[in-house]
Amino acid sequence: MLNKLLQVFKIKDLRKKILFVLLIFAIFRLMSNIPMPGVNADNLAGFLARFKILGFVSVLTGGALSRFSIVMLGLGPYITSVIILQLLTMIFPALERMYKEEGEAGRRKFNQYGRILTIPLAFLQGYTMIAWLQRPPDPVISPPLGFVETIAALLTITAGTVFLMWLGELITEKGIGNGVSLLIFAGIVASLPMNVYQAYSDISVDPAKIPSYGLFFVLALFIIAGVVLVTEARRNIPVSYAKRVRGNKMYGGVSTYLPMNLNPAGVIPIIFALSILLIPEMVANFLGGAGGIVGTIAVNLAAFLASPWIKGVLYFSTVILFTYFYTAVTFDPKSISENLQKMGGFVPGIRPGESTAKFIKYILNRVLLVGAIFLGLIAVMPSIVGGITGVQNVFGFLIGGTSVLIVVSVVLETLKQVNSQLQMRDYDTF
Repeated sequence: MLNKLLQVFKIKDLRKKILFVLLIFAIFRLMSNIPMPGVNADNLAGFLARFKILGFVSVLTGGALSRFSIVMLGLGPYITSVIILQLLTMIFPALERMYKEEGEAGRRKFNQYGRILTIPLAFLQGYTMIAWLQRPPDPVISPPLGFVETIAALLTITAGTVFLMWLGELITEKGIGNGVSLLIFAGIVASLPMNVYQAYSDISVDPAKIPSYGLFFVLALFIIAGVVLVTEARRNIPVSYAKRVRGNKMYGGVSTYLPMNLNPAGVIPIIFALSILLIPEMVANFLGGAGGIVGTIAVNLAAFLASPWIKGVLYFSTVILFTYFYTAVTFDPKSISENLQKMGGFVPGIRPGESTAKFIKYILNRVLLVGAIFLGLIAVMPSIVGGITGVQNVFGFLIGGTSVLIVVSVVLETLKQVNSQLQMRDYDTF
């Protein structure tokens, strides 16, 4: 491993790419620490404590939301716009053809639509956040912003999101790895130094916590190993190609396999579930002070949703539901069957066409059950580990949720790209 690391920095082109990525990370961290004016830090901390999901969003933005910085939304609007467009492919056939059938040119056009949609989404999310933070009691923004100040703040927040989107594309183009994923990764691991300091402070004040932290890190290692195992797991469907003669050459006659990920949906179901579960919590907190029957119902609903068991069961179930839903949107067995048939491929023992599509769907449903349960467990794992060890809100990205999935996926993908670059330059040594 050390020799490979040294080899990476010996290759000038690869070294320049890695240093470029680190430079973009530094710019991202600088922007995350430039605050917007008029924010009460104590009220903001209390606000984030009441709405735990916003604390999660703050982690993904490198703490930018907790400081109400100019990039407080991070890349959230861009990710949301891409997800919305992917869902719209179910409704608009032209958009589906662009995304699935028009190749690289279609993907570029699809991504351009995602960039355009990011701007109104960032403006809308920024306005919602500013209006939410100005609500009494204990407004985070005090005094409330006037019309001109609100417009200026919205333009700044939107520009910050677009600038981060541009930085991500620069990394993809001139660096190594997927730029958007790497920026989200940088936002997550940016909290590591503060987490280390917090753990050290806790142990210094109370040495009796050392066994709890030891158990915490042992469980974290097992969780990360499980995430790596499931992320890399594949169900290979054997595929054979019939022999074809074209001119004086014979093609086909080979056997390969169709890889099917154990977790084809990635982290998207967890993001969906968090967004959906935030809505009733927000409504209950908004209407809690209304008084009368509505206020009473809202208070009781908020108390019901505050139960860790209720929240955990709802979270787990919603993640499983959205895993199946998102996979149904993005994975089309019929299209795969048709493409195999066009290329002369077939699954041994299965008739081409409709029978192949049914077989792929059958395998997908079996694989997806394991992947969905895995995602659900990862989503609620921070609460489980926190209850077992008593260690809360420290090194959260090590023990579950979206953070650990993103960190593991980005690290594995980046390592694969580095290895491919090394193999391309010095193939004889492998």
